[in-house]
Amino acid sequence: MKSLKLKEWLRPGDLRGLIWWLCIFLCVNTSGAQIRYIVPEELNVGSVVGLIAKDLRLEIAEISDRKLRIASVAGKQYFSVDLGKGELVVSNRIDRENLCGQSESCLLPLEVIIEDPLQLHRVEVEIQDINDNAPHFQSSVRTLKIAEHTVLGKRFSLENAQDPDVGENALKSYTLSKNEHFSLNINDHGEGRKVPEIVLEKALDRENKATHHLLLTALDGGSPVKSGTSQITIVVLDINDNSPVFERSLYMVSLYENTALDTSFLKVEANDLDDGPNSEIEYSLGDHTEPSVKALFDVDPKTGEMFLKATLDYENTSSYRIEIIAKDKGVPEMEGQCNIQIDVVDVNDNPPEITITSKPSPVREDAPKGTVVALINARDPDSGDNGKMTLHIPTGSPFILIPSFSNHYALVTNSVLDREAFPEYSIEITATDAGSPPLGSRKTITICILDVNDNPPMFPYTEYTVYVSENNTPGFIVCSVSASDMDFADNAKISYSILDSKVQYVSVSSYIYINSENGSIYSMHSFDYEKVKVFKIVVQAKDHGSPSLSSNTTVHVFILDQNDNVPAVIYPSAATGSHQKMPRSAKAGHLATKVSAVDADSGLNAWISYRLSEATDLSLFSVNLYTGEVRTKRAVSEQDDSSQRLFIEVKDNGDPAQSTTVTVNILLEDGLHEPISDFHKKTAEPSKTTSTITFYLIISLASVSVLSLLTFLILVMKCVRNSMNSSSCCIRRADSNGYKNPNRNLQIQLNTDGPIKYVEVLGGDMLSQSQSFRSCLSPMSEFSDFTLVKPSSTTDFKDMINVLDASLPDSAWTFESQQVRP
Repeated sequence: MKSLKLKEWLRPGDLRGLIWWLCIFLCVNTSGAQIRYIVPEELNVGSVVGLIAKDLRLEIAEISDRKLRIASVAGKQYFSVDLGKGELVVSNRIDRENLCGQSESCLLPLEVIIEDPLQLHRVEVEIQDINDNAPHFQSSVRTLKIAEHTVLGKRFSLENAQDPDVGENALKSYTLSKNEHFSLNINDHGEGRKVPEIVLEKALDRENKATHHLLLTALDGGSPVKSGTSQITIVVLDINDNSPVFERSLYMVSLYENTALDTSFLKVEANDLDDGPNSEIEYSLGDHTEPSVKALFDVDPKTGEMFLKATLDYENTSSYRIEIIAKDKGVPEMEGQCNIQIDVVDVNDNPPEITITSKPSPVREDAPKGTVVALINARDPDSGDNGKMTLHIPTGSPFILIPSFSNHYALVTNSVLDREAFPEYSIEITATDAGSPPLGSRKTITICILDVNDNPPMFPYTEYTVYVSENNTPGFIVCSVSASDMDFADNAKISYSILDSKVQYVSVSSYIYINSENGSIYSMHSFDYEKVKVFKIVVQAKDHGSPSLSSNTTVHVFILDQNDNVPAVIYPSAATGSHQKMPRSAKAGHLATKVSAVDADSGLNAWISYRLSEATDLSLFSVNLYTGEVRTKRAVSEQDDSSQRLFIEVKDNGDPAQSTTVTVNILLEDGLHEPISDFHKKTAEPSKTTSTITFYLIISLASVSVLSLLTFLILVMKCVRNSMNSSSCCIRRADSNGYKNPNRNLQIQLNTDGPIKYVEVLGGDMLSQSQSFRSCLSPMSEFSDFTLVKPSSTTDFKDMINVLDASLPDSAWTFESQQVRP
């Protein structure tokens, strides 16, 4: 490979062969762990730079084993290592001018990295210049204009040539073609910079020869020498003694402001009486033309044609005055000028502008008609009809626009406002000009409506019904009422209070207390059904407005009975004694005496039963479970004790049940001729009046029994028809304002676990509950036995049947109907 490379480079007269020879055999300064090679630029790829393995004292095999690689500090990898031969070879084209420019010295630093073990060697490759660039001029042709009257000896600088090579290969000298009028002079500017000049040696005569052609040659010092040329043309100029003159001193033109860019709108022309360059005219804007005008208009320097460069704006500037200069090319130059008046014609290119002069003020909802809400100004920078505007707002708005002066408007109220319906209005104002086509703009303003206390607090119901068990804990929350106010802020803030009223001649405030903030009603003490069965509360809700507004609602509180009373024995009483006499001749079924008791409770809690718990002889007497009648179970015998003591338990049907015990002493006597069984016949001999009353009473009781039976049949039919189960319901006869008649109370109680047990119809005044009708079925004969207690002649049973038939829900077992009209 070396011989081939040497044959390639060692050619006669070729300096590269010598340089190559030096590169191959010269290894510079390998001491100090640094190696330097010298190579010429432009070597072919693959050319050998040096024996890198030998210089690093490495065997060929070690290069691969120890993983030798080259890292170029310069960035681009110009060299690589032939691992098979241990040679440093060229891997990329090397251009010294690109690497080092005009620097005399050009070094490429390399880092040789050897791994296992790791070693670093620095190698420098010096790139030597070769004469591969010829001198050249930036312009291959140059024209100089020299007036015919130019003095002799005047010098004219020429363009210097450039040669990127260095040293001997760099630019060395210039030569000029032979000419009797000009000679060449080299002006040395220092630092090796030489500028060629031509010197006028003989006067010029344009009429004899108008043009001279010269050839300037630049030579370098390489071997062989390389050169570059520049053609220089000398133009002899005529003497300029006439100025250009325009046809008119003032040109006037009109332009629409929407004229398209680059539109030609005027052409100016000037004439010069001179010949040649002295008559050649160049047009330009005046030197004192403002930059903003130069940005809008331009003139063609050759033809004098004027163009629009940027968009016109009539609203910014409506007219322009421009100076145009016509300058000839004489030496010295002569010039003339004219003025151009440009008037801009307005077009409708600006929509109206809406300005809110005053920020819209909040308006009270009770503001009178004509109240000013906001001030509005409209402006259109266009002129004429293009600047005439009309403003309007959508129809149906409670506001109107009233013009004041010079495109100023007032937005005023035109109808009644209602904050609760519209707390805020978004008013879109539209402005339209009278241009063709018309332009418009919109602006939306927001108007807040201030609240006025014009709405009282409102309860959802005019009446409420609440059920509270007696013996409740003091402080127990009875119910909560809530009112709403459509107003805002303090006008909607509500306080609750109870209007004073009487419950059994006592102020209602002694029974309950209301939380003024949330409307919760609390009990002041424990209720007693036996004292108060029902009462009403009038709750007032008042807002905090000024003046404040209020509304009322009525709360009916029904006290529910609990079994908190022990049955009280009426007969026999402790005052009259409990000794009874009975003849020994009494037969089975003889009425010995009767125990009567009452219970202050109501409903099932007042249903009393009697039981013989203990007796001197349990086989002699029995007590009817429901009537309390004490009768003999068998005939009295001589063996029976003359003194019989009976302990009878009187028990109610409450849960838990309450009971008491009464002791009855019966004396058995011989020869007693008036048995107790005839006592009532003798003591209650009916008179004619009494018989009549009894007759009516029997009819009444029979009617009640028939009606009760009908009621039970209706209930049974309802239950059979619907299989859904429900624990309780409430039937209320009321219109939208609540109960019609607060003077009647109907309660129907049914057992949820089986057949009907108990029906109670209460009539009369709610507070007294003085009259009632109870129909009870015996638990022993649940479908047949009826007991009539406290007959009431004032209860309208037809109304009760209608309520049950119309309002009784399916599968209901507990019914409470209040305020049934008699």
